[in-house]
Amino acid sequence: MYKLVIQGGTPLRGNVKASGSKNSSLPILFSSILADSPITLQNAPQLSDISTTLKLLMSMGAEFILESDSSLYVDASKLDNLVADYNLVKTMRAAILALGPMLAKYGKAKVSLPGGCAIGTRPVDLHLKALKELGATIEVKNGYIYAEAENLVGADIYFDQISVTATENVIMAATLAQGTTTINNAAQEPEVSDLSHCLNKMGAKISGIGTSVIVIEGVKKLNGVQYSVCSDRIEVATYLVAAAITGGSITVKGTNPKAMRSVLGKLIETGADIKTDSQSITLNMNGKRAKAVNIKTGTYPNFPTDMQAQFTALNAIAEGHSSITENIFENRFMHIPELMRMGANLTLEGNTVFCKGVKSLTGAHLIATDLRASASLVLAGLAAKGTTTIERVYHLDRGYETIEEKLKLLGANIERVQD
Repeated sequence: MYKLVIQGGTPLRGNVKASGSKNSSLPILFSSILADSPITLQNAPQLSDISTTLKLLMSMGAEFILESDSSLYVDASKLDNLVADYNLVKTMRAAILALGPMLAKYGKAKVSLPGGCAIGTRPVDLHLKALKELGATIEVKNGYIYAEAENLVGADIYFDQISVTATENVIMAATLAQGTTTINNAAQEPEVSDLSHCLNKMGAKISGIGTSVIVIEGVKKLNGVQYSVCSDRIEVATYLVAAAITGGSITVKGTNPKAMRSVLGKLIETGADIKTDSQSITLNMNGKRAKAVNIKTGTYPNFPTDMQAQFTALNAIAEGHSSITENIFENRFMHIPELMRMGANLTLEGNTVFCKGVKSLTGAHLIATDLRASASLVLAGLAAKGTTTIERVYHLDRGYETIEEKLKLLGANIERVQD
């Protein structure tokens, strides 16, 4: 078991390159099931969730090669085991995305109910209801989803609530369905758009990309492609907050500022000087203490729930009072007790945390509980006086590629050590 040891108090400075998006790479890897030939995925990050997905695809009969340029060659065109087993699915909720592609191409699927971070309930009802509307017969028993469909048929689908993975599952299933499928109240996240663009390159006919109404005209087959995934906007935002919380100045290269308007707007409110071009973002605090900001999380293009914990850490040492309301997950404040152990003045009431900023935090021994909570503790440790030790950093490895190495490049005093 590994842990991170951080000596805080050093302002971050320098340049760092954005990694590819985990939340784009995962659905695109599952979309390889739909193709009649291999895909080559470029810019995919080296993360434990990516490794788990590749293991899952291999257990179904797929093959993959990590090319010399770090691109992934994946041949999932002929699966011989249409089961997503619990032992592989239990650590990663995105495995539910195997359901739609298997059902569309092979007419049946057996997928374990998913796991992942313990940040709240994530019902698969939206997935199942929509796939039934496309003509699937579905039964849930013994912890597995059993699905069959002789032929999927296009339908007019309306989601009662916005769901990224349900939108992605239905898009993939509908690509090979007979007729036209319309998804109303679809998720508009850039990662959904990235998947759709990749599928169109494979031969799908998807329109309304990036809007709340997505239309898919079914085709008879899809082909393999070479595709480069978009940058990880949550990773980029996390590094920007790392610079803000330490009073530093950094440039993140290889990213799309247009996908991050809500986060950049809040960083500007903190007093950060933000400059952007088409492929980079520069943040400079000019040595100033951040000002507290109020936040309400929501679906894209609103403020992302995946950045709530990091901004909570920033508000903890910011000047003034603030409130952060979590509207997506009901149990996404597990970082609060850990931050309070570092001296943060936080009060949790329902789905809102109220914060009175303190001038400094002090290092402490901390336990990470989920992916983004882990990131918030790293940020707090970077700003704190003294030594911070963070246990269970395997959560971080699910979503941040070599985080300690990138932070070292920016001047952070951080080490990964083994117990």
